[in-house]
Amino acid sequence: MRPFRIDVPNDVLDDLNSRLARTRWPEAECVDDWSQGVPLGYTRELAAYWANEYDWRSREAALNRFDQFITEIDGLDLHFIHQRSAHENAFPLLITHGWPGSIVEFHKVIEPLTDPTAHGGRAEDAFHVICPALPGYGFSGKPTGTGWGVEKIAQAWETLMLRLGYQRYGAQGGDWGAAVTTQIGRNGGHCVAIHLNMPIAWPTPEALNNPTEEEQQALAALAYHRKWGTGYSKLQSTRPQTVGYGLVDSPVGQLAWIVEKFWAWMDCDGYPENVLSRDELLDNVMMYWVTGTAASSARLYWESMKSFEPTGRVEVPTGVASFPKEILRASRTWCEPNYNITHWTTMPRGGHFAAFEQPELFVEDVREFFATVRGAR
Repeated sequence: MRPFRIDVPNDVLDDLNSRLARTRWPEAECVDDWSQGVPLGYTRELAAYWANEYDWRSREAALNRFDQFITEIDGLDLHFIHQRSAHENAFPLLITHGWPGSIVEFHKVIEPLTDPTAHGGRAEDAFHVICPALPGYGFSGKPTGTGWGVEKIAQAWETLMLRLGYQRYGAQGGDWGAAVTTQIGRNGGHCVAIHLNMPIAWPTPEALNNPTEEEQQALAALAYHRKWGTGYSKLQSTRPQTVGYGLVDSPVGQLAWIVEKFWAWMDCDGYPENVLSRDELLDNVMMYWVTGTAASSARLYWESMKSFEPTGRVEVPTGVASFPKEILRASRTWCEPNYNITHWTTMPRGGHFAAFEQPELFVEDVREFFATVRGAR
């Protein structure tokens, strides 16, 4: 375990500003909405804010309020936040992000989880929180060979938790974090329960033949996503290296590639800044830009797209927070064959980036679910 602090070299920031100033812009879209992608006007506005007003050093300092470490597992350096609670009997909780997210997603929930009495909870709600960066993401190492898919990551996370001294823990995740967390739960091991905000499940035959009103809405959303929202995943799962050249070279390209997904996947009424501030959006983009991880993060799609096809039931207790604007919003009946669901919450608002968008709802549900397993043996 090596202590770690984020400290981006000045020359990386100078290079970023230079590239932003020399951006070669395309012409404007031919529509008056986002249907062809991020509009030119908004992209220019956000890029100008990035270049002239965004203060990385203050954002970096805010992220460094969390205790961070690097450890090597199977030859790869892995970066993680490990924020221990001061409360006795705090429960270890492993939280995993996805793409195009990062550990930045959790900056609003770590303190309420670790210090509940200061954030509307009880001492017995306390967690020790562990947030690793996926291999090839953020400040974790970039795999130089194949094999770092969901199954291996799940094994590595188990190794990490044991290395930290946790013989019994819970896991939480969405997006790729949901796939990893599902695999951890499937493996059993020392994980005693999992919580998901994007459970992995597909329509049952009954749902296809005779869907409820809720399932009709879910099927319509799934059909829309498959038609209009999956181009990025097809590229990243087949040619991640090719995609990487443009994104690692162009900060505006990286910005647009990521922010378009926040627009599409958040519960934001068509405008990302209705939910997240510009600084928060850019904090997440910076996790990819300063580390040059566009290609290495995309390779997880090449490795593991089949992980979103259920391959075995999770028998440990499973909690689900179902947010209305989730891109893959599976109903409980779709999930029951795949998970031992003991807790289900239908959320009033929120989308794909649950902890980032709706931290209070997220924290409340995590507390409520894991309260059911803290003392179980």
